[in-house]
Amino acid sequence: MEQQDILFQAKNITKKFGGVTALNQVNLNVHTGKVNVIVGENGAGKSTLMKILSGVYPDYEGELILNGELVSFSNPKDAMQKGIAIMHQELNLIPHLSITENIFLGRELQNSFGLLDSKTMYSQTKELLVRLGCGLNPSTLVSKLRVGEQQLVEIAKALLEEAKVVIMDEPTSAISDAEVEVLFNIIKSLKAQNVSVLYISHKLDELFLIADRFIGLRDGKTVGTIENVEATTKNDLIRLMVGRDIKNKYQKDVVDFGKEVLRVENINLPNVNNKEFNILKDISFSLKKGEVLGFFGLMGAGRTELLETIFGLHPKVMTGQIYIDEQEVKINAVSDAIKQGLGLVPEDRKEDGLVLQMEICKNTSMAAVDTVIKNGFLNKKLEADLSKKYIQSLKIKTPSENQLSKNLSGGNQQKVVLAKWLATKPKVLFLDEPTRGIDVNAKNEIYHLINKLAKEGLGIVVVSSELPEIMAISDRILVLSQSKISGEFCQKTATEEVIMQAATL
Repeated sequence: MEQQDILFQAKNITKKFGGVTALNQVNLNVHTGKVNVIVGENGAGKSTLMKILSGVYPDYEGELILNGELVSFSNPKDAMQKGIAIMHQELNLIPHLSITENIFLGRELQNSFGLLDSKTMYSQTKELLVRLGCGLNPSTLVSKLRVGEQQLVEIAKALLEEAKVVIMDEPTSAISDAEVEVLFNIIKSLKAQNVSVLYISHKLDELFLIADRFIGLRDGKTVGTIENVEATTKNDLIRLMVGRDIKNKYQKDVVDFGKEVLRVENINLPNVNNKEFNILKDISFSLKKGEVLGFFGLMGAGRTELLETIFGLHPKVMTGQIYIDEQEVKINAVSDAIKQGLGLVPEDRKEDGLVLQMEICKNTSMAAVDTVIKNGFLNKKLEADLSKKYIQSLKIKTPSENQLSKNLSGGNQQKVVLAKWLATKPKVLFLDEPTRGIDVNAKNEIYHLINKLAKEGLGIVVVSSELPEIMAISDRILVLSQSKISGEFCQKTATEEVIMQAATL
């Protein structure tokens, strides 16, 4: 690759958070009009590097070179003006503003009278959306859009500034297969316009569909680059990420089930915005101690809403019966669910699972605060000991239990959410997309943890949009389609074909 094909360079980038080195002398070349894929385990430094490249972190050691010239960004707007745009893993849009208002936020157009030129902004937004093959109305509120449609708005924002480099951090983690296909077509279109893409994803299979080259990060360092994608295998990528083959791929152990620990009967959840449809309709199932029950369904099937309903998040509108240890219980709030022995690791760890500005120890004890109270006061030693226990058992990468949760990688943040609910000593643990945004090695750790908890007699309900995952970790699989249970399969007889057939009924 000749020098003129390198559009953007990071040279000897080092970034520290307190006493922790997140990036150490990282070097990166972004090639013009190529999809440059960055792979690495959680904690490898991928997102930190992207935040430096896009101006989120202006304080670092090293150099950034764009088109052969030394550049520095004081903030994301500065980076955008120089042609570097980022789509964060958590989308950066304002829900109560329209598509047009989001795209032009901070760069509004004015007419000759100094007033907002709404007509021109609307028409330019429409042109951008057409360019992306999208028929959305520019006046639509972002809150009315699906996640995949919101991603299109993020890309449109980048195109408005004629971005030279578009950074995509886990762009497919929360969208359907159809939306992934749309996104990939847009990426191909960006390449055709000579736009460079920096792409991060833990879904290794999808990377081979779009990657032009792979760059490996490990423990905050650049460890290698693969230019010949066609000759690369999944094991090659895993070796680049972790420095070894993952030979102990997960094999589920046989667990002897105990007595029934949870049963729900005729759970219904109406759609308050459209009374003609139910979000959940006549859902009934049971769970035994030591059993891992998997729920699969396409986006909008009601998987997350089912867990939320049982957990007491929709008490005023839901109907149906919930039984714990064969005794009917009323769960009208999250506090009731915790008292009854339920724990819920939510789909969105940053929004619903953690207080990011708080330390690991405080997040860990949050749902089990009674266990760290002594003589009516919070006992710092009990709190620290509780946190250290789970840092060790869950292999959370952190210098101490006092580290702020916001400074952890996504995978380690997920482990802190797990620690929070395990600290309540639940009878039943609900896991909603427990490995979303987690690398292949950390996924294996989560799978082994699920197996260990099941052996200890915990009843576990797992929701996952990854079909191979749900088949690997579940003893039994229930499929949701159009708000109802459309199929039930045991692990031995389940195939991807029959599960997908049930999901599309």
